[in-house]
Amino acid sequence: MTLLHILDLLSTFVFALVGARVAADKGLDYGGIAFVAAVASVSGGTLRNLFIGLRPIWISDPWIISSIIAAVILTLGFRRVTHIGKTVLFMDTFGLAVSTMSGTQLSIEMRLSWYAAILLGLITAVTGGLLRDVLCQVEPVLLHRETIGTSALAGASAFVSLYQLGVAQNLATIIGGGVVILTRITSIKLDLNLPKFKK
Repeated sequence: MTLLHILDLLSTFVFALVGARVAADKGLDYGGIAFVAAVASVSGGTLRNLFIGLRPIWISDPWIISSIIAAVILTLGFRRVTHIGKTVLFMDTFGLAVSTMSGTQLSIEMRLSWYAAILLGLITAVTGGLLRDVLCQVEPVLLHRETIGTSALAGASAFVSLYQLGVAQNLATIIGGGVVILTRITSIKLDLNLPKFKK
């Protein structure tokens, strides 16, 4: 099992778990929870692969589907619904880092340009969370706070820069993921956001 495959499985499980918890918190039924979990976890990677010209990984990899099912079962097993708190926020941040590195690393392995790798890392990271929030009818976090997109962009840029400098790919992945986590945590702790349009 390659590092890229492990990253895909990790991000799928974490995003499915967060998506299921958000859906449960909104009072959706079991079908709704499973659907939101699936969309939140595979849409980013699916869109990435379609852009690259590859078949979405969940079509041929049963481990991806198993990760989603496990996340849904885990959520339904704990029937007491807890509102989104620090634990879910941490998992979402971890998933953001993992998916950013997954998208960026795959792009590099496909020998795409540096800017394409950064953009595809960003798309892989933020698409699922955006669709999750839209489906659950909550204001998308991506569009108004916590610099999610900025964090993913910073991490993807760090990975590509290190790779171009000849740093080992695994080390560049770890550092790039750390940049994502550090950027997002810092933005939350210090209440940092991108400037907003003022009427």
